[in-house]
Amino acid sequence: MTQAILIVDDDPAQRRILEEVVNRDGYRAIPVDGGAAALEYLEGPAGADISLMILDLVMPGVDGMEVLKRTHPAKPNLPVIVLTAHGGIETVVNVMREGAADFVVKPVSPERLHVSMRNALKVNALTSEIGRLQKRQTGRLTFGDIIARSPAMDQVIRLGKRAAQSNIPILIEGESGVGKELIAAAIQGEGERAGRPFITVNCGAIPENLVESILFGHEKGSFTGASDKHAGKFQEASGGTLFLDEIGELPLDIQVKLLRALQQGEVDPVGSKKPVKVDIRLISATNRDLLQMVKDGTFREDLYYRLNVFPIHVPPLRQRKEDVPDLVAHFVRRLAAEEGKDVVGLSQTALDMLCAYDWPGNVRQIENTVFRAIVLCDGETLQVSDFPQIASMVEGYEEAAMPRAAAAIEPAIYTDDRPIEFVSRERSHAQQGAAPAHTLADFARSTFGDGIAVTDAAGNVRKLEDIEAEMIRLAIEKYKGHMTEVARRLGIGRSTLYRKVRDLGLEVRET
Repeated sequence: MTQAILIVDDDPAQRRILEEVVNRDGYRAIPVDGGAAALEYLEGPAGADISLMILDLVMPGVDGMEVLKRTHPAKPNLPVIVLTAHGGIETVVNVMREGAADFVVKPVSPERLHVSMRNALKVNALTSEIGRLQKRQTGRLTFGDIIARSPAMDQVIRLGKRAAQSNIPILIEGESGVGKELIAAAIQGEGERAGRPFITVNCGAIPENLVESILFGHEKGSFTGASDKHAGKFQEASGGTLFLDEIGELPLDIQVKLLRALQQGEVDPVGSKKPVKVDIRLISATNRDLLQMVKDGTFREDLYYRLNVFPIHVPPLRQRKEDVPDLVAHFVRRLAAEEGKDVVGLSQTALDMLCAYDWPGNVRQIENTVFRAIVLCDGETLQVSDFPQIASMVEGYEEAAMPRAAAAIEPAIYTDDRPIEFVSRERSHAQQGAAPAHTLADFARSTFGDGIAVTDAAGNVRKLEDIEAEMIRLAIEKYKGHMTEVARRLGIGRSTLYRKVRDLGLEVRET
């Protein structure tokens, strides 16, 4: 799934040129004729999928400046690259003041537009993530900041917005990694306590002997090692929201004190002579069946009914696979920008595979999987082979996950001393009208051509590094040193190509 770029220009020839440049860079170009058509598209249901807009400034009717003025307030996070044949200082100042990310004078070279698009998208990805983190840190995250378009999440969001209008205790249930903490943060951000403290406590990660001190606080000298007075999480969250994650892990003796704190609105710090009043909104979460724990005697029944006043169940990702494309696209943009990689999206085949997988680790697993693929990817588009662990578990994608060099040839097994035969998976000799290759030399000529040999004078297979160097050199000569075309034909990124050229000591003369 690649990022969509809206091209706005009234000149059909210019639109076709820009569309070709955008598509060659690995994005999905969406051309529209004029400013009115651009506004109509952006205001429609597909407008939310646009990641960047390339906007001509001078157009009849609704011009580029008018589009910019009407678009930026409604979509402040949409980067816009303005194109014009007249690049005066005053014009540049005006469009940048209206929110444009970059200004390019026509005719623009593909390299210049390439750099502008990459920079705008990277900056926007990082800015959006920083904004989301700031909202979360300040307690102002809303449901609009959560990626959840599937029908299965409609009920969650509806209940969450309803719960945000009161101080009723909420219990969020769901498997690990489904985003329970994000739901809790959005409930606070849309309620009257927005902007106040949002304190998170993972009950399963606290040592049992420190649970009481961390939750309720302690006085100086109340126990060995208590060298200072400590305000517990309840006091830190006073006035805001306390989120108790994995609440099913709390010991029974602490459950009793938690119940009293919720009922009385006060806590007893360890070693204190009097209780401390607190004003908190409690949201708890668990990935366990608390009702079954009550039946088993490992969770207090009275505390369960005190917490389970307003339950919200977050479905696992396998029940809301409509969210997978949006989640993957979000993590690709963010992680590629953070890692400084040139990855712009993933192939449709790879996306189909990711959507077919059940994701037992839910959203957290998607993030980690995309992170690994981004780090290891050398191209601009993630392929099935960049997700080998997922491909091995999804039927029909095992072979596609094999490295391309290994997938290209497969030795046939014989019991005698006949020459080794190879079968090409990438190219069918029958389709090309060529005779089957029966020897290694025949295969080398039919697959790579007479210009590259895969064996040395002694008949031994050459090193892969030497073959790769010769392949790159041949491509550079064939395409006359145009590195963008060479990189596209070899299926690698420009930065990767330049690195390989430098590491292999090749000399490039661009013509």
